[in-house]
Amino acid sequence: MDSLEKQLICPICLEMFTKPVVILPCQHNLCRKCANDIFQSSNPYLPTRGGTGASGGRFRCPSCRHEVVLDRHGVYGLQRNLLVENIIDMYKQENISSRPSPERKVDQPVCEVHEDEKINIYCLTCAVPTCSMCKVFGSHKDCEVAPLNSIYQTQKTELSDGIAMMVGNNDRIQGIISQLEETCRTIEDNGRRQKSKVCEKFDHLYTILEDRKTQMNLKVNAEQEEKLNYIHGLTRKYGDHLESMTKIMETGIQTMEEPEMAVFLQNAKPLLQIIAEASNTSHLEKVEHGYENMDHYSVSFKKEGRALQNIDFARADDDEEEEDEDELGVDVDGRAGQTTSGEGDSLKEALPPLLPPQPMSTCKPATSS
Repeated sequence: MDSLEKQLICPICLEMFTKPVVILPCQHNLCRKCANDIFQSSNPYLPTRGGTGASGGRFRCPSCRHEVVLDRHGVYGLQRNLLVENIIDMYKQENISSRPSPERKVDQPVCEVHEDEKINIYCLTCAVPTCSMCKVFGSHKDCEVAPLNSIYQTQKTELSDGIAMMVGNNDRIQGIISQLEETCRTIEDNGRRQKSKVCEKFDHLYTILEDRKTQMNLKVNAEQEEKLNYIHGLTRKYGDHLESMTKIMETGIQTMEEPEMAVFLQNAKPLLQIIAEASNTSHLEKVEHGYENMDHYSVSFKKEGRALQNIDFARADDDEEEEDEDELGVDVDGRAGQTTSGEGDSLKEALPPLLPPQPMSTCKPATSS
């Protein structure tokens, strides 16, 4: 029954599914309320009808990250999973009938030094739970102590705040991962666009330019691949950090459920230290603004026909020095230029040697704070 209960837990609210239960195209299930909450957070600027999410949009499945596209009905257009709802009803009914439910009383831990004494106070000086005998006669007689329940409430509050902070960090990192995925798509789009512009220009030069076209496209491909590999690697780093923090958060939640104060206090301090360390994301790199830009691969043909074997991508300062409005190529705005009627004659002129393209700075991105 425990394994069945795990299958009936919503990945958003971490509670058993609340009807109505909707099934996503990827076959994962959500409470419709939770699905609406995700939709609202993913589409904060989409108009809704009375806050019900009844409009088109999209969000990602929290279990597999599959993109869910909604029609004009929003989350109310998702199909209800009646089978899961019926299983929940049967499970709850079976659970009620099979559990008489007298609460199991957990034995209170005893002092390691005074085996007959239960742990009932907390030593503030040594930061450990102990017994009254240790305070009167033992190693804590000169220490400052406090009631167990007051420290229990304090550290439980600290642990709760730590878990809440990790939830916020998880949401932030998930947002960064989404931005990284969008950056990958932008780099791919920019790479395709720039390669298309290069191909359009080389198509006008026919066979004599075919070899150079291939070499220039290889340069675009090289930087595109380099940037994509870096972004993919960074995405994996954030994903690994997110998975690690999720496991720590699960451990924290399990500790929160510990009914015995002394046992809780024994586990809370090291767990709080682990949470503090895991919440530090300063070692994770962050993509520099404009890193996905590929516009430095714009093409500008000057004084057509000169030394065709030396044609290469234009430098940034070449466009500023060029004043000929009839040049063949792309201006600084990336718009294709028009050739003049004398293009055929100008191809016989010589071009000065061009240096390799000067891409955007690829210095190491700043680390996140």
